[in-house]
Amino acid sequence: MGGLGPGIGGFEILVIGIVALLVVGPKDLPLLMRRVGQFVAKARAMANEFRSSFDEMARQSELDELRKEVQALRTGSGMYVLGAEADNAFKDIRKELEAPVDGADAKASPEVTGAQAVSEPVIVPTGVDEWPDLDAQAAQVEQANAEATAEAKKDVQ
Repeated sequence: MGGLGPGIGGFEILVIGIVALLVVGPKDLPLLMRRVGQFVAKARAMANEFRSSFDEMARQSELDELRKEVQALRTGSGMYVLGAEADNAFKDIRKELEAPVDGADAKASPEVTGAQAVSEPVIVPTGVDEWPDLDAQAAQVEQANAEATAEAKKDVQ
């Protein structure tokens, strides 16, 4: 699919060139081709300018919409109170999360052997905080892993 477009191929361009040579003449053909080239360049420049202005308008409308959303979040106008029923549901969920684990569930979990303790990380639950201290939790996990590794080495010896 060469040529100027999907409908014009190499043979069609050759026919157009021969007709232009016969109609315009060999003396004025370079001048005609230069003008056609300038016209095509101007048309492409206008199309690119139109496309860029259209893209800029689309970006501007997206920014305006985003600004409106940010303003609504700042003023709280887009938010509404859920009500007492939702508050009670959240409290129930929090109670279930903070409730101690039943003894039946703890017995159902398999025991960890010394070899498994070396290959599997030990996670130590620290309680439920709204904003947990991740550094303290990481230190506890490292300490538990070190203890498990030491116990596994003792078992191996």
